[in-house]
Amino acid sequence: MQYKLTTPATREDLAPLKAGDAVLLSGVVYTARDAAHKRMMELLDRGEELPFPVEGSALYYVGPTPERPGDVIGSAGPTTSGRMDAYSPRLLDLGQSIMIGKGARNQAVKDAVVRNGAVYLAALGGAGALMAKSVRKLEIICWEDLGCEAVRRLEVEDMPLTVILDTRGGDLYQSGPAAYLASLEEK
Repeated sequence: MQYKLTTPATREDLAPLKAGDAVLLSGVVYTARDAAHKRMMELLDRGEELPFPVEGSALYYVGPTPERPGDVIGSAGPTTSGRMDAYSPRLLDLGQSIMIGKGARNQAVKDAVVRNGAVYLAALGGAGALMAKSVRKLEIICWEDLGCEAVRRLEVEDMPLTVILDTRGGDLYQSGPAAYLASLEEK
């Protein structure tokens, strides 16, 4: 199935999604990689607010390249999500709804996805130019000293993504290979 989804997203918005579904995401998406995640945890440890509203938010693990003249953003391909595994459950428990990146996630993240009715969506690795075409506006909102890892507020339209982890515990990295192997046995 293919779904159109807009942020901020609620549990009800995400409930119909299943691992393997295609999503066209529109709305506000924040960017952060590991250095920014570490700073977010430091803020939370001090009892301070995050630099963006976390409830229903989408967080894209990306460090975009500099934009060319006339472009909103440079290449915006996903980074490996596993580097954020230590931080993601806490953000999901605070209300984050959507994570976007590439690669498998650990069991603690999978458990937090189910517990919070959230999803993990994959952006196509190696297709940073394609992902960048979905970005309509960009604003650096904090930690500019981190360069490409600064937290950005993106406005996106129809960003093409695939559901990897769904709200019920479905995991495309498990079900996809299993379905493929089963199809080979049928031949």
